[in-house]
Amino acid sequence: MTDRRLLLVHAHPDDETIGTGATMAKYVAEGAHVTLVTCTLGEEGEIIPQDLAHLAADQDDALGPYRIGELDAACDALGVEDHRFLGSPGRWRDSGMMGVASNDHPRAFWRADLDEAAGELVKVIREVRPQVLVTYDDNGFYGHPDHIQAHRVSRRAFELAAKPGFGEGEPWQIAKFYHTAIPRSGMRRTAEALREAGTGFLIEDVDDMPFGSLDEDITTEIDARPWIGNKTEAMRAHATQIIVDGPWFALSNTIGQEVLGIEHYTLAIGVPGPPVPGPPVELGGLGEPYDRENDLFAGIH
Repeated sequence: MTDRRLLLVHAHPDDETIGTGATMAKYVAEGAHVTLVTCTLGEEGEIIPQDLAHLAADQDDALGPYRIGELDAACDALGVEDHRFLGSPGRWRDSGMMGVASNDHPRAFWRADLDEAAGELVKVIREVRPQVLVTYDDNGFYGHPDHIQAHRVSRRAFELAAKPGFGEGEPWQIAKFYHTAIPRSGMRRTAEALREAGTGFLIEDVDDMPFGSLDEDITTEIDARPWIGNKTEAMRAHATQIIVDGPWFALSNTIGQEVLGIEHYTLAIGVPGPPVPGPPVELGGLGEPYDRENDLFAGIH
């Protein structure tokens, strides 16, 4: 078993690539064991290509199985060989956005029993024995019910996996628990670059966006720009959900975003590694006046 083992818990297919794709590709390339757990099939996703619109109208959730294939292709692009669905494919269903009727579907992940879902994740944790777990913050990064539930399930599994007498397998204590993050300063830079590029994507006022962290709250910056090509290829694999245009992408809302090779995180539990300056502007860095960890495994012995 490799010395470094990273577990990421995401709500739907495509979430893994948008927020953490470059990080995943970097650690795979560096020899770490990267495990991805996806909680739903993304059955409620809004389909972009018109020739696939029939999948959304299918009463048998045809979109979910189709998105399994997209996720397989994305994982291939990122080099991730260890991918699982929480429990089993389709055990829990995409709940849709907050307040819509699909929140009340009997298999909606939002309605999942917390200990039951966490118990399934504990099985993975005790098998893989990761030192690092990555998921969303308690607001699910932007308020989606499945993202919020992914946080709750991950947090509960983090606790239960270390408890003797709970479930099967040997207890395992994860050393570091991270939330995904994106600095608001970076979002403003992207908005300005989009205006200059004239891509045709919509440009949203950053202050109106339902996500974004204060720069000083972000603890960790992973420079994975050498793997941005892998991330872009993985984004293209999620063709039902993502439009890619050069260094830019958009979801069905057509709001432009940058394909980021530098990805950010906030350490929620664990001891941080030593902070270091980020890459300087002349080397393509962001030039931010913050010293942060540059390795999710920093400080783990």
